Amino acid sequence: MKRLLSLLLLLLPLALRAQTVNILESTGWLETAYVRWQPLATAQSYNVYYTGGGLVNQKLDDQLIRNYGAFYRADALGLAPGAYTLKIAPVVGGVEGTGTVTTSLTVRAQDRTGFAFSNGRVPGAYNANGTVKANAVILYITQNSKNTVSLNVTGATTNPCVGLQTILDGFKKGRDARPLLVRLVGQITDPSYLLAGDLVIENNNFATGAITLEGVGNDAVADGWGIRVKNASNVEIRNIGTMNCDSDEGDNIGLQQDNDYIWVHNSDFFYGHAGSDPDQVKGDGALDCKRSTYVTFSYNHFWDTGKSNLLGLSENTTQNLYITYHHNWYDHSDSRHPRVRFYSAHVFNNYYDGNSKYGAGSTEGSSVFMEGNYFRNCKYPMLTSMQGTDVFNPATQTNNYTTMPIFSNEDGGTIKAFDNFMTGQLRFVPYGATGFPRSTVDFDAYVVTSRSQTIPSTVTSAYGANAYNNFDTNPAIMYTYTPDSPTAGRDNAVLYAGRVKGGDFQWTFNNAVDDASSTVNTPLQTALVNYATGLVSVQGDAAAPPVTPPNPGGGGSTSGMVHNFTTAGLTSTFYTITGNLSTSQGTTTYNGLTLTQCLKLESSTNIAFTTTASATLTLVFNTAFSGTVRIDNTNQTVSGGLYTMTLPAGVHQIAKGTTANLYYMSTAYAGTLGTRAQQDELAVKVFPNPAADEVTVAWKSNRPFALYSITGALLKTGFTNQSFNLKDVKPGLYLIQMRDEDGYLRTGRLLKQ
Repeated sequence: MKRLLSLLLLLLPLALRAQTVNILESTGWLETAYVRWQPLATAQSYNVYYTGGGLVNQKLDDQLIRNYGAFYRADALGLAPGAYTLKIAPVVGGVEGTGTVTTSLTVRAQDRTGFAFSNGRVPGAYNANGTVKANAVILYITQNSKNTVSLNVTGATTNPCVGLQTILDGFKKGRDARPLLVRLVGQITDPSYLLAGDLVIENNNFATGAITLEGVGNDAVADGWGIRVKNASNVEIRNIGTMNCDSDEGDNIGLQQDNDYIWVHNSDFFYGHAGSDPDQVKGDGALDCKRSTYVTFSYNHFWDTGKSNLLGLSENTTQNLYITYHHNWYDHSDSRHPRVRFYSAHVFNNYYDGNSKYGAGSTEGSSVFMEGNYFRNCKYPMLTSMQGTDVFNPATQTNNYTTMPIFSNEDGGTIKAFDNFMTGQLRFVPYGATGFPRSTVDFDAYVVTSRSQTIPSTVTSAYGANAYNNFDTNPAIMYTYTPDSPTAGRDNAVLYAGRVKGGDFQWTFNNAVDDASSTVNTPLQTALVNYATGLVSVQGDAAAPPVTPPNPGGGGSTSGMVHNFTTAGLTSTFYTITGNLSTSQGTTTYNGLTLTQCLKLESSTNIAFTTTASATLTLVFNTAFSGTVRIDNTNQTVSGGLYTMTLPAGVHQIAKGTTANLYYMSTAYAGTLGTRAQQDELAVKVFPNPAADEVTVAWKSNRPFALYSITGALLKTGFTNQSFNLKDVKPGLYLIQMRDEDGYLRTGRLLKQ
């Protein structure tokens, strides 16, 4: 019997390696596709590939593969519309296993409609067909890497630029023509360096530059900080959830000044921290725009925001200011949808869903074309400053210009309205409608019977005598578009607004209360303040700073520990380093980094570390260095300043061979990096063992684990520190495996009686 068990245990790794993953969900989305699968306890990592769009087995970057404990998820980004499949292959013992392929997934095109796409521009780092632009730099930002990600930027004051805001500062001068694609992964709290609490994007209006800031999957969150765009061209922001913003400006996302060709879409806007003014209890602006033109805000989801879209402030001109709002879901948000000064704004196919104050408002000579919108219980769908409903006193049923402005006391603009659907509104006054006092003067909007109908210049605002400029019928200005019906626009907004598949944060409003309430929804606010990601780990992500960033080009990477003596000195959580540093031995470059500080390999120098599996060691010296380095008491020959070798698992040392200057080193595994001794990676505690009907798998925290048969078949899953039922398990020997908080494989054996 003992011989049989020994033989089975020897064969067990081969049996486990042959396992394939079980797909839980796979879906195509807007120029993306994703797949979720059940974890294999035997897999150190996964390789994921996509096929479609004329490409076969294109490998995803590691950072697109994430662990959520009960499942893994991978998102393929930058896909042209069409049919695709995704393949997930487990990596066991450094060997890629058999891949499991999804069914055919349909990827849809993004809706690139609006002023942001005027004059042939395509904002951001993606092409018009959804693929990544040529020569783009792709950066992945996680909670671990937000302060240590590094990139050399043309025109930057100092290179490499370290940290996300420092990298964006490098693009500020507008000298780096590479498209920049920044991908946020998971919940990101305040980076150590922000500008007054905001991440600021600017590129000196560089017409040939392009910047995209996007979230990966359905759970990318900017938590506690705002995003500000200034002096920028060709910028795209998408698929991000913004919450708990406490920046000085106070806006979740704000276009501050002198921007053009900006596209903000498919993002979720939640409460910010309360400001000092009474109307800032839900935060300041959610998505505001000032002194910018050729802008599109589309498919965004506003969750009970107080002041959703301020548009215009001190422009003091109505010339050349163009913006589009379409397919946004104003979900119980209060006001400013948008609140417009000066601009020519096309507002179409938005869903106004239980808005307690008002929908859109026009002031200061603005021209607003409201088309195909769906209003459900929006108290005042459209308001024009100092006229119509804005000055109507419902108690006396008269207009009162002194005390009644409920919206604004500024000069008015004009709203043109066509094909809007309204239900449940308190009041709406079309131009010239019967049953309203002086409706050719005190009107909310001029309602037309066709899209191409113009408003006569004789129709002016009651205050300011401002006329509609008919921008929407001017072919030299207006873009080509095909609007939905109001009902179809509502349905598309609900289906596609916000992050992928509606995002990871879900909330159900009580229409009976929330339609009419503008106060803070305290349970919602509490849920946002206490929000925590379900993300456990990101494949290829740094374990802890200080680390060197992944390849800026976004290619697949391996897991490992790197040490850059320029940025980290002698401090490391992986290597134990004894020796002297120097900044006077010249500089060298490696993997896009400029290295200026080295460790001098002298008689007293020693570097010690432990590997838990076979790994590749890389050492970077001065470019012209040729000599030896002593590794594990054996001299190794170095030429051209670069040396690599494969190390077995175990304890290792690096010391002086000939005198040399070491600038950088890395230890890379095919799977997950280990920093503990091998004996610490072995067993979890299982008791009682042998066991009859119940067993407990003990660990320091609650972790999922899997029970395997001796032949490698997955039988059941459970959680540590809880009673695990064995009544349906036959007597015999079984294997228990789980991954700990750092991704290390933990094993245990169970004998069922």
